[in-house]
Order: sequence, then structure tokens, then C-alpha cells
Amino acid sequence: MKFKEKKTEEKVNKLLAKMTIREKIGQLRQPGVSLVGAFDVPFDELLNMMFDGKITEAEFHKMMANSKMDYRDEEVRCGDVGSFNGITGAEITAKIQENALKSRLGIPLLFGLDVIHGYSTVYPIPLALSGSFEPELYRRCAKMAADEASSVGVNWTFAPMVDVARDARWGRISEGAGEDPYLAGVFAANTVKGFQGENLEELSDGHHILACAKHFAAYGKVESGRDYNEADLSEQRLYENYLPPFKAAVDAGVATLMPAFNDINGVPCSVNKKLLTDVLRKDWGFDGFLISDANAIAECVTHGIAEDKKDAARQAVNAGMDMDMGSDSFFNNMESLVKEGKVKEETLDEAVRRILRVKFALGLFDRPFATSPEREKDTLGKKEHVDLVREAAEKSIVLLKNEGSVLPAKKKPKKVAVIGWLAGDAQQMYGSWVTPPVGSPSCSVVDALKDAKIDYEFTKGTRGSKLDKKGIDSALGDADLILIAAGEKKEESGEAASRGSISLKDMDLKIIEYVSKTRKDAVLLLFNGRPLDISGAVSKVAAILECWHLGSEAGRAILNVILGKVNPSGKITASFPANVGQCPIYYNHINTGRPAGRGKFTSKYLDIPVEPLFPFGFGLSYTTFAYLDLKADIKKDCFNISVKVKNTGKRAGDEVVQVYLRDMVASRVRPVKELKAFEKVHLEKGEAKELKFKIPVADMAFYPAGNVARYDDKITEPGLFKVFAGGNSKDVIETEVVLKR
Repeated sequence: MKFKEKKTEEKVNKLLAKMTIREKIGQLRQPGVSLVGAFDVPFDELLNMMFDGKITEAEFHKMMANSKMDYRDEEVRCGDVGSFNGITGAEITAKIQENALKSRLGIPLLFGLDVIHGYSTVYPIPLALSGSFEPELYRRCAKMAADEASSVGVNWTFAPMVDVARDARWGRISEGAGEDPYLAGVFAANTVKGFQGENLEELSDGHHILACAKHFAAYGKVESGRDYNEADLSEQRLYENYLPPFKAAVDAGVATLMPAFNDINGVPCSVNKKLLTDVLRKDWGFDGFLISDANAIAECVTHGIAEDKKDAARQAVNAGMDMDMGSDSFFNNMESLVKEGKVKEETLDEAVRRILRVKFALGLFDRPFATSPEREKDTLGKKEHVDLVREAAEKSIVLLKNEGSVLPAKKKPKKVAVIGWLAGDAQQMYGSWVTPPVGSPSCSVVDALKDAKIDYEFTKGTRGSKLDKKGIDSALGDADLILIAAGEKKEESGEAASRGSISLKDMDLKIIEYVSKTRKDAVLLLFNGRPLDISGAVSKVAAILECWHLGSEAGRAILNVILGKVNPSGKITASFPANVGQCPIYYNHINTGRPAGRGKFTSKYLDIPVEPLFPFGFGLSYTTFAYLDLKADIKKDCFNISVKVKNTGKRAGDEVVQVYLRDMVASRVRPVKELKAFEKVHLEKGEAKELKFKIPVADMAFYPAGNVARYDDKITEPGLFKVFAGGNSKDVIETEVVLKR
């Protein structure tokens, strides 16, 4: 969808002509609410006190509950605010919007919120959901989230995050679609369309919201997997691996983008003109607007690229930034910058024009109040929403191991031993980036067993810092199904949650080791927001279900898979390392002159494996699949590929058929495999289907050596290509095809 239309431009220009410089600057400002009455320190400092452990999370929320919200009424009435961050509720957003309409020009506000994987009815974290390999499911989930968010007055989400992430140490890997640029692009496009709708008519219907693709760009490449760190990479790597998902979001009509905190090769994204203007607007034709990440413009001072906030504001707006989230660098300095000639008024006008353009497209001027308390009450937690997030959770679960076909449970268990505190904590099922839900409570594994009236015995497995052997022995007793829950808290992934060690915790490993001494048929349930190093547990359990953080219906979805009501079909979209020392690790690496082999002088480690524990695209089923008759030719500038897939097991199932290509000889070294197509297919027992794929030859284009002048400056070279098809990036069949001049 395009926002720059003739009728809209006439309205925008007419309104812009009436605006004072102060009113223009107000449109560039996004503050949050001001919190007063609970404490004598600024809100940001209070947050840091909680993060640093000086106050507990409970103490923080108590202070927040006792505070008084200052909604900046006078500033809104004066036109000094263009958007608000973090405000929800049909009643309160309506009151604030009423204030905005009382301003001299009556320009309505945008209300933004991080609706990352659901507002009230929560679906799986994006890293989990992407593993369903179902584009339509991505779209349906985002559409549901938009319906709930819009019902509480939110009309803009800071999602989807489409950063390609290849380092499991980085906590924000949980928020995106993993390590592959192609899959991340599919996820980006469909999530954008789910949030915004297919066209301007749907966008303005009051049930959709603006999307914001973030973080532009290469935030997933931060050095050492440490949040907010630098990203140092070649332009070719940037353009081939990290920009394509954003291009897919722009092509899908995304209304806004958020530049990243990090710098790229020494230039912070917030002030990177080549990125924000040359690539995004000139090369891609993006006509929405840009908002900074929280305080990111002011942080250019800390980066060391700006003298002060005024200098940072100058650089950011001249680079192409339109709206400042949280730092007031624009609001406090833009007027003087214009008067001093350091920012042209035309530059300011263009930023305002882009913001107003999107506000008109959203229908805010015609319908500033898109909801009501009644709609809010009727929308949150609707049955169809709950059913959808359960479906999404079921399709996101990945079966990593199933020795002896211990799963599914052969019959309804007589008694289930449930060990590990994560199995009983419903709040942990939400994962990171969830507003305290008000519509649908979460469901733990214990809750699900209780609802299903299945006899169970639950123990955390610990007493204080010690192993609770007595409790574990009691739970094991005569249990015919053993579930061990392990992993990480929801707070241990997401923003500001980088980890130097991604192994299972010592106590988790002790529980697994203790159980394995007497029972060899235990099922490990993993709850986590990133790939974990589970090498210490793999050999000690019979089965492993990767459950991620699955959202509101986690427990019921997990139980449905365990009991065989659902045959798992999820695949992992980020490689699981065998050791943190492998990070970053990803399937589509380039070959070296000395690929890893048995000889010492090859590219490997002396003390750990070079291969991941589980590769990209991996995931088992309760049935098995065989790949046959892979064929490929090239006609009309397309790779025409066909492959037969057969269900060779004893029950129906879904398989994600993945097609990879490799350019065998090129003027720049190419990856060993690149995902270029996939399709999920349902097969009955014994059934076989032939799948056909058309992949444009242009999809194998790459950037030549040297500086990249334009995004479209790619080349495709003739020669030999390998074609691979399989159920993951490692276990494939292959053939060859030659692209002639």
C-alpha cells in the first residue's frame, strides 16, 4: 500500500500551510506519560534501579500503582504532542484524543505500543511462531492482535521485529524469525499485512493498526551478541543478509520503520543518511515515516558522534528521521536549529508531511475515536482469539527428539509426574514483551492437566538451592508419563537480556541427571526465548519438546501434542549450538578454503563440534517422511524444481518441505545453502505428493565486490547451481542445474 496519494497530499499540504513551526515540531514528538507522586527520582532512573537489583520488580510495580499519571493535558491542547507511547484503554485514550482535538488545528494523536505477539490474548513469541512455516498463520495472528490493540485505543504497534539473528546470546532473537533472510522476509510481509490489512480501506477500518518494521538495520548482528552493541560488517553482508526482510516489509506496505540503536561501521543508524534516505526512500520508494527507538537520538551523544542533543537532533532529522521517541531532542532544539539554518524548514516540513500522510491514511481525521469501552470489553479474550493462539502454539512446538517413540503417550496416562517449576507457572508462558493481560489468563502445563482431569503429581524439584530428591521420588512413583520442565524465565530473553552462557541451568541439569538414573523415558519440555545449549541433557531423556514461550494457551497446546491429539510440525528457525563457543552459528555460511574435516588444519575447534546440535529447519514428527525424485531445470528465467514427498510412517502428518540453492562458482564466495522456497504439506499415512516450485533466477543475484552504490546493483552469473530439498537444512537430497549465458 502507498500513502502518497493526490487527494491525501492536498489535505496534508493545506494543513501544513496553517501550522506554526512549534506545531510542526510537536508532530515530531512522542513522549510517554509522566509519572508523579510515587517517588522522588525520574522514571528512567527508577527503571534502572530495578534492572540493577536495587529494588525488586514487585517494589517497582507497587510504586507504579501508587503513582499518579500525568497525561500532559496542557501540552496536548497546545499541539506539542504528535504521538503517545505506552497508553492503553478505550476510555483514557479517548480522553487524551479529545484534548488533542481541542488544539488549534485539532490534529489527532497516534497511540503506540509494543504489541509484539498479542495484546491480551497472547500467541507464541515470533521465534516460535516463525517455526510454523505458515505465512497465513503469521497474518492471522497479527490481525487478531490488531483487533485487540485497536479495541483499547492503540493504533500503532512497534512490530514486527525483522532483524536476522544468528547469535543465540542476543536476547532479542526471541522477537524475530531467526537466522534466515528469506524466511524473515516472508514473516515480515505477512505480519505487516495482518496488522495493517491489505489496503488503505482496511487500514482505516478501526480494527487494524499501523505496523513498524524494526530495527533498521543489522541489530541482530551486534558484536558478541550483546544488546545495543556495534555492528561491523561489509556492505555486501548488510545488503544480502540484513536488509532483505525490511525490503519485504516495505513492499508489503509497512507504514513506519524504526532505525536501530546500534551503529553500522561506526555510524549510528539514527543518523545514517545512506540507510534512512538513500536506501529506504530513494532506492525502495518508502513513503511512510521513521520513528527513533527509545532515547536513541540522544544516545548519539554517548556514541560519540554528536556533541550534545541539539547536534544529535540536527544529524538525525537531516539523515531522514521523522519522529523522536522519548528523548525530546527534536522538541527542545528543532526551532533553534531551523532559525540558525542548520536544519532547512523544508526538511522539517517533509518530516511533518510524512507523519500527517500516515495519520490521514489511518483515518484518524475522519474517525479519531475508533473504539469504546464496550468494544474493548467484547473484544479482549474472545473465544475465536483463544482458539487461534492455541492453534498457533500447537504449530510452533518442535519435537527435537523422540527415542523409542515415547511420544505421543500411548493412552491417557494414569499418572503424570511433573517436575520443574516452569511447568506450574502460568505467567512464564507469556514470554517477553507482554503487557499484563486482562482478557485471557495463561495456562501452564499443570493447569492443562488439571483441566483434563488427568492425575498428576507436581514438584518443583528443588527445596531452596538443593535438589528435592524426596519430592522427585514421590512424583515419579508409579507415574507412566514423566515431564521435566526446564529452560529460562521470560525475563531472561528479550531486550537487555543477552547471556554469556546459554546452557541449561545447573539445577535443571541436576534434576535431569537424577531422574535419568531411574527412568529412561522422561520427556523434557523446554521453555525459552532463544536456542539453548542442551547438549548436557540430550542423552539423558527419551524425548524433547521445544515449547518456547507459547502464550496464553501454552499448557493446553503442549498437552494436546503430548497426548497425540496434535502431531507436531514445527521447525526451528535458529540453529541450536552444541556449545556457546560456536556462536554465532547459522546454516547459510560461506565455505572456507579449508572446510571442517577430519584433518587438524581445517576450519574447526579442537574441543567442541563445528556442527550445531540441531540445524536450521529441524523438527521431527510422529510420522516419517521420505524425499524422492528431485528434478530441476531452468526456463523463462526461473528455476523449475519438483520433488516428491511421501509419508512413510503410521499416521497422518504435516511436513515443511524446504528448498535450498547454492551457486557453486561465483566472483564472490557464496553461501553453502540458501533457503529460497518452502511449503507445508499434509500427507495421510502412505500418501505421496509431488510439489513444484518456481524460483526466479534473480533470487540468486548477489552484490559484487566493492562499495554498494544502490540496492538494485546486483548481478546474476551463469554456471553450476546445486538444488537441495529436505525437511531441514542438513538432511537433504540434491541435484544440479546449469544456468547458461
